[in-house]
Amino acid sequence: MGSVFSVLQINNYIKNMIAQDFLLGDLQVQGEVSNCKYHQSGHVYFTLKDESAAISCVMFAGNRAGLTFSMKNGDKVVVSGFVDVYEKAGTYQLYVKKVKLAGAGDLYEKFLALKNELEEMGMFAAEYKKPLPEHAKRVGVVTAPSGAAIRDIQNIMRRRNPGIQIILYPALVQGERAKESIVKGIQVLDKANVDVIIVGRGGGSIEDLWAFNEENVARAIFDCETPVISAVGHETDFTIADFVADMRAPTPSAAAELAAENVYDTIERVNGYEKRLNFAMQKKIDLSRAFAMNFLRRVEAHRPDRIISGYREKLEHFALMLASSSGRILKENRYRLQLLASRLDDLSPLKRLSAGFAYVSLEPGKTLRSVRQVKAGDALDISVKDGRISASVQNVEKKEVMPNE
Repeated sequence: MGSVFSVLQINNYIKNMIAQDFLLGDLQVQGEVSNCKYHQSGHVYFTLKDESAAISCVMFAGNRAGLTFSMKNGDKVVVSGFVDVYEKAGTYQLYVKKVKLAGAGDLYEKFLALKNELEEMGMFAAEYKKPLPEHAKRVGVVTAPSGAAIRDIQNIMRRRNPGIQIILYPALVQGERAKESIVKGIQVLDKANVDVIIVGRGGGSIEDLWAFNEENVARAIFDCETPVISAVGHETDFTIADFVADMRAPTPSAAAELAAENVYDTIERVNGYEKRLNFAMQKKIDLSRAFAMNFLRRVEAHRPDRIISGYREKLEHFALMLASSSGRILKENRYRLQLLASRLDDLSPLKRLSAGFAYVSLEPGKTLRSVRQVKAGDALDISVKDGRISASVQNVEKKEVMPNE
């Protein structure tokens, strides 16, 4: 009976046999991706299959630089790597270092090369991007005359702005002559006095969209004086035209919305501006009217005739006050005069004569006030109430006067 080997020995033996095989150490395998899983560690596990067989594959995180696209189930790929045995499970698998798309893979690498070249030349730089017009009236479209793209663009634009003018350049968007047709369309519309140009088509494979990855198309977009919107394929599709255009739209429908303003929103916005302007104008008018009225009141208050009238009123008031004061003073003076007249009447010699008194004088006009003025024999003139009496002094008798009299 022969030797008995362990499982590990057998697996190691097979591993060594495979390792010594020159073909299995560095090979390329083409197939379809299935069971593709991106592990949180960074490793990628998938199965590569064809119509009759399958092989397990793993790409370690350290080799992820060899995967330049998002690989998914169903992709046709060509993988580069080597075959080895996983001793623990006793299985062999393909250890992948690089993956590229089969068929389209060459085109994708060409796409990346041109993208890098044009980017280094500055053709994608933001400073060269032209702003889109806010109120486009004429929109040029470079696309196929039939198909969903132009129908979507027309429907959306006319819904948003019924008065917008759409100028279509019927271009080839697929095939060998497509790039020249697209370039011609851009150049023709650039001279047609349009406000913005949409360049694009519906979705498709990388081969279908390749015309928009051509360098002459990119240069035509870059040299165009009119703002250009690129709208190629679906949202996940990217072409060189998207990077060089002034604006990239994910779909032709989105491009139509970018190019054509919604006039109904604009009308509503303008109505809002009108209301604000009317309010501001009315407020300004009200303030100006109030200022004018205040000014007129001040002018009215300083009119000469009003000033004269005011002084006239004051003069009349003072005249009334003076007349009232004069009357009062006159009345007071009349009363005082009456009082003085009464007092004077009380002191009147005539009134005293009427009361039985007499007025004695030495001669007319010389009043007798003291006995010292006369002596015996002097003539006296005595006035009484109803006449005069002439008399002579018979005797003079002096009266003793007290010191205080």
